[in-house]
Amino acid sequence: MKDFLKGRDKIGIKAARKSGRILIDNFKKITKISKKSDGTLVTNVDLRMEKEIVKVIRAKFPNDEILSEENVYPVKDSPFCWIIDPLDGTHNYIRGINVVGTSIALAFNKQIVMGIIHMPFAKELYFALQGRGSYLNGKRISVSNRNLKQSTLIYDSNIINEQTETMLKHLKKIKGKVFIMRMFGSTARSLSYIAEGKADLEIEYTDKSWDFAAGAILIEEAGGKFTTHDGRKYDLKATDYIASNGIIHNQVLKIIKNEK
Repeated sequence: MKDFLKGRDKIGIKAARKSGRILIDNFKKITKISKKSDGTLVTNVDLRMEKEIVKVIRAKFPNDEILSEENVYPVKDSPFCWIIDPLDGTHNYIRGINVVGTSIALAFNKQIVMGIIHMPFAKELYFALQGRGSYLNGKRISVSNRNLKQSTLIYDSNIINEQTETMLKHLKKIKGKVFIMRMFGSTARSLSYIAEGKADLEIEYTDKSWDFAAGAILIEEAGGKFTTHDGRKYDLKATDYIASNGIIHNQVLKIIKNEK
């Protein structure tokens, strides 16, 4: 696999660490906030981090396609596509909450083969490679073995949107079946916690590929499961998903689909 990547693993880690330094250096120093067409916010820091990540990748692999939350950098007929969320948790960052990180995934022929999540304030670098496992700061990690009644559920923190009624309906179904629920405002934080066994389940409704791509392979390589709400294998067009330790996955799917 490493020969296949031709050093893309090292470049991805280099880009993630560089973006992390920018994130820390500019904390509580935002100079510009803009509203995007979907109503979410973007800052000058998001855009600077994206620029630096793209620069690191393009310096070594100019013919790779790059899909970022803020922009698309297309390359015709490239089998490799980097999927980037430079600053995951922008709304946290704007308010001085340091639960933020960077997600970088790599797809080959539209299949995720590598994922990197960097949580710089926590000094945590997560890395997963298809068929090679998941790691935190170089140490192998795995999902939990807790059952549903013992589980910590992380719920979609963007609960005020066009899917609010569906989200509340599902939450009402599952609330008495888990131990506790949390919301972090950062998909990178949520999925990385599941991969290392600190949390057990996440249900999302409105994410994009740059939000979850790195976390999805991180969880799968740590022994967990990641599917859409109807149990299908996720793809880069998915928006809803369930991520879990695997043990509780089918139970949660049945609850969401209202099956007994």
